[in-house]
Order: sequence, then C-alpha cells, then structure tokens
Amino acid sequence: MQANSLPINLGIPEESRKEIADGLSRLLADTYSLYLKTHNFHWNVTGPMFQTLHLMFETQYTELALAVDLIAERIRALGFPAPGTYSDYAKLSSIEETPGVPKAQEMIRLLVEGQEAVARTARSIFPVADQVNDEPTADLLTQRLQVHEKTAWMLRSLLEE
Repeated sequence: MQANSLPINLGIPEESRKEIADGLSRLLADTYSLYLKTHNFHWNVTGPMFQTLHLMFETQYTELALAVDLIAERIRALGFPAPGTYSDYAKLSSIEETPGVPKAQEMIRLLVEGQEAVARTARSIFPVADQVNDEPTADLLTQRLQVHEKTAWMLRSLLEE
C-alpha cells in the first residue's frame, strides 16, 4: 500500500482479500488464455462447419473479452494489482497453448477443455469468498460458471454423432 493512500476497509480482512485476488488472478489468466485460443480458432477454422464455428467462436471470444475486464476490476476493487502480461498469464493459467492449427473437431474439443478449466478455476475460489461473505466475488463467479458450463455443453454437443 502506498504511504499516502487510504486503507481499504471493505469488511474483508486483507489476508482474505489477497487470497481471493490471487484466485481471481488465476481466473483472469485462464479467461485471457481461453480468449486468445478462441480468437485464434475463429481466425483459422476451416471445413464444412466453417461459417457456424467462425460465428460461434466470435461470440465466445467477445464474451471472454468482456469478462477479463470484470475480473480485473474485481481484483482492483479488492485492493490488488491485476496481472496483465503474457508472462503473468503463462505462470498463472491452467490452459496450455495449442501449437499450429488443429482441425475443426479438435478445436471444439480443446475449447470444451478450456471452458471446463475456467469453470474449475472459478469454482475453486468460492470457499474463501463464502467464508468472508464476499458476495460481489461470489456473484461474479456464479455468472462466470453459468457462461462456461453452458458454453462447454454447447461445444460438446457439436462433437456428438
């Protein structure tokens, strides 16, 4: 904390705010990593489902782009800096980069895995947020889980024959 700044008194102890911010930093890294992967796939998808997947991926990466801002702003509201570099995200993210350009079906499978990874990260933050009655974080996590679980389901449905 800077010497001339006001102390943060949100009713959540600093240690808990730090733990939540650390979890949200992992969520931010996962979300941004999935954004990059989805945008890459949007640009590079080919095949008979091109139009459908191109538009679906655009909808998904647009939603993820909006989400990173909400997550970063929550970290800031808790009094901590939001990570914002590729090196930060590489350290924090549970989502691995995909080299090359996979086939459309593999893109879908990888995005299902990515959506589920983000959902797991979001879910892992609930215990500490609940413990200190951090409803704004819990609300954000609930909204993120709804999006990621629904998107994973929709993508997975494309893989069924």
